[in-house]
Amino acid sequence: MSEAAFERVSYARYVELANASETRLEYVAGVVLAMAGGTIEHARLTMSVGTALSNALRGKPCVVLSADARVRIRAADRATYPDVSVVCGRIDRDPDDALSVVNPKVLVEITSESTESSDRTEKFAEYRRLASLAEYVLVSQRARRIEVYRRDGRRWTLDEYGPGESARLESLDVSISVDAVYFDPLSPAG
Repeated sequence: MSEAAFERVSYARYVELANASETRLEYVAGVVLAMAGGTIEHARLTMSVGTALSNALRGKPCVVLSADARVRIRAADRATYPDVSVVCGRIDRDPDDALSVVNPKVLVEITSESTESSDRTEKFAEYRRLASLAEYVLVSQRARRIEVYRRDGRRWTLDEYGPGESARLESLDVSISVDAVYFDPLSPAG
């Protein structure tokens, strides 16, 4: 969620600001947005998904990136920080921004009350403009639910997974356990 906006700037100026800032800055069509910090639950779920994907992809030519990895969507004139990104084969960087990836295969967002609407609408619409993107994953903070949106030609289909199920990521040929993602060793209920 954004907490501050600056005046409209060029992408080159954004890169200068972002690379010098201790705060994550997103870029949306000339507007630079400072991103607010997340919750403990958001951070826990992000690490859990990242760990599950890293373990499932062991031995495959893919890398799992944290929210520190910037993704550039040139077609949408946006740079953003998905909670988790997966790149397979090789990492392609934006020619104008060596710190931005342009070829994620899978993007994951942990939804919260404040981000869910954007994650489902404008962010998803912009992510779909990435030719490399095969699957978009939403992990709910409110319910034990993982949604996988999968590119099928020009259409996107949705599969939902809940407790006792494993979310299938076909583009990566892996599955991750919903129960394992939501397991909380500090909670009496797990």
